[in-house]
Amino acid sequence: MTEEQKKEFQEENEKKKEYLRLYRRAVRREKDILEEIQRLRLDKMFPSVVNDGMPHGSSQTDLSDYIAILDEQIELLKEERLEKARCYKRIEDRIRMMSNEDEQTVLRLRYIQGLKWEDVAAEMGYSWKQIHRIHSTALQNFKMT
Repeated sequence: MTEEQKKEFQEENEKKKEYLRLYRRAVRREKDILEEIQRLRLDKMFPSVVNDGMPHGSSQTDLSDYIAILDEQIELLKEERLEKARCYKRIEDRIRMMSNEDEQTVLRLRYIQGLKWEDVAAEMGYSWKQIHRIHSTALQNFKMT
């Protein structure tokens, strides 16, 4: 294999890894939105004390801004969950098309469940080195389209 072929091979593998990482990113975005919704709710339930030395007429505030922001976050959450489901289906369909079950399992554990390499090895009962060999072969056999 020439240096140019090696470089093309590595670039292709990186593209495949990026594609497979899309699902975990969607999971993180969903989690971030959920945390923001929780923070908004807690902030409204337990507003922090404003201690700036200035007199304030009332601690009551208009809820319309809060509700609008919360509604916006809930809509964003719905959209993100839909995108996450679509992303999962696309990736899972492509993994399922692969013929080797060990390769499928490595890709699912690593990219769908988000396990660390050591945990993938323990789950499958292989050495860390063997898992990387299976992963390398899996990337070669994985088709993005």
